[in-house]
Amino acid sequence: MKGNKLRLSAAIAAGALFAIGTAQADMMTKVGPGEGEVDIVAWAGYIERGANDKNYDWVTDFEKQTGCKVNAKVAGTSDEMVSLMNGGGFDLVTASGDATMRLIAGKTVQEINTDLIPSFKTVDPRLQSAPWNTVNGHHYGVPYQWGSNVLMYNTKVFKDAPKSWKVVFQEMTLPDGKSNKGRVQAYYGPIYIADAALYLKAHNPELGIDNPYELNQKQFNAAIDLLRAQRQIVQKYWSDATQQTQDFTSEGVVAATSWPYQVNLLRDSNKQPIDSVIPEEGATGWADTTMMHARAPHPNCAYMWLEHSLQPKLQGDLAAWFGSVPVVPAACTGNALLGDNGCKTNGSDNFGKISFWRTPVADCGDGKTCVPYKDWASAYLAIQSGQ
Repeated sequence: MKGNKLRLSAAIAAGALFAIGTAQADMMTKVGPGEGEVDIVAWAGYIERGANDKNYDWVTDFEKQTGCKVNAKVAGTSDEMVSLMNGGGFDLVTASGDATMRLIAGKTVQEINTDLIPSFKTVDPRLQSAPWNTVNGHHYGVPYQWGSNVLMYNTKVFKDAPKSWKVVFQEMTLPDGKSNKGRVQAYYGPIYIADAALYLKAHNPELGIDNPYELNQKQFNAAIDLLRAQRQIVQKYWSDATQQTQDFTSEGVVAATSWPYQVNLLRDSNKQPIDSVIPEEGATGWADTTMMHARAPHPNCAYMWLEHSLQPKLQGDLAAWFGSVPVVPAACTGNALLGDNGCKTNGSDNFGKISFWRTPVADCGDGKTCVPYKDWASAYLAIQSGQ
């Protein structure tokens, strides 16, 4: 986890900024000749050029058509994305909802001129003006993909799918007769506190939790207590998707919060005894947005990529690869890799059931005061440090 403490410290500082202002660069009014390259900070599996599987390549044709070479930097957490973007030098980032408002508030990203992106009108209307990427009608990015976090499990240990997140939150005996201690993983990132809150919402209704991103101090403290207890059983806090697949293969991990991407890699590509489920308590999830740096070095190539990112073939291929849902509904039909039932398989009907990642803020409406993200970050860092 080298660098994680640094990223969390940066996140604490960034989380203190919440006066929404204008971006540091004027919104573009036309797209000119490409600059020859575009630099993107992305989640693992989001920018593929066929290196992992030749069938999944949405970069090569773009480079040929535009002359813009795509350089991708994989980030393991939203805090790492914020830190990298704050450092500058990148054009785009595929940010989740727990990072987007921090990037907007910090004036790190610029408003997007959707008139320069003809395919923007094809985006699912529920996502076009989502509260995690739109401020007062101003768009600060282009939707990319969405989906749910899942409980990934070893089918040799669990003959039947686990019904509850309890298997990763509390010490217990698993169906194989062995303890779960040292055999489960949790996500490395302060936003994971929302997973604990969602679990408590179902099992401790007396706390009165409604929105897992809007927690009063009592509710927040309960979530932190649950995570402190969880620390005694976790084998590792993961942020590297590839490393997590190796942990399930060779380190004895049998259950963990995960993404469909890892499930697909293990089950379909590596033929491992792995499956996933959304337990009875529901799940958190992500609706990711491609955002443009306020001082993007290659703005023309960046706009070209934003348009390319919404093409139905890319959207469908990416959904098939990652296990996510396209933001362009037309991508759900006629894609050879995804199949006509692929969107339903990946959870397209679950939109209203997912608690999408959001940045917690102090003013949570209706005169309520909630625990802000900077306190989430410091508390989660303390858990990592054993405090």
